[in-house]
Amino acid sequence: MGDEKVKEEAMRMIGMFQVLPRLVVFDLDYTLWPFYCECRSKREMPSMYPHVKGIIAALKDKGIDLAIASRSPTADIANTFLDKLNIKSMFVAKEIFSSWTHKTDHFQRIHSRTGIPFNLMLFFDDEDRNIQAVSKMGVTSIYVGDGVNLGALRQGLTEFTENQNASEKNKQRWLKKYSQNSSSSEKKDLK
Repeated sequence: MGDEKVKEEAMRMIGMFQVLPRLVVFDLDYTLWPFYCECRSKREMPSMYPHVKGIIAALKDKGIDLAIASRSPTADIANTFLDKLNIKSMFVAKEIFSSWTHKTDHFQRIHSRTGIPFNLMLFFDDEDRNIQAVSKMGVTSIYVGDGVNLGALRQGLTEFTENQNASEKNKQRWLKKYSQNSSSSEKKDLK
């Protein structure tokens, strides 16, 4: 499936969801492309997984911001590859640095830079430890075994919607309980 066909399918899929993330964050190695940056040379021409370009184009066209969170020790090579692939300008934040924190520092920086709450973010990564750590921050996080593709996008949008719906239900329960408690204490004050 070519980039345009993937983009059309992704646009159709995104259009089916009423609740969308404000920011989609991607890892790089084995998520957007099938290799580790540190094992490559800047002189090489990189390639991405087949669905990636169409998916990120569709997300941008739908007004969803994009960011990168990568623990690559070779940020210079990663940035060179993003330039060569003509996608560097599509990302509002690029946090590419080596870390032992399972990307929590990356997400703190992305949040500081964008102001977008963690619960309005969707994240794709190929390492389960990153998925676990970032999920605890409130980010909907999706494990990708063979890079980002249309199936992963569908799963991500579905889980994001489910998380938003659960969050809204909890908020409504809390508001109902709080308003009942405050009205009963108001009645006590009137006696």
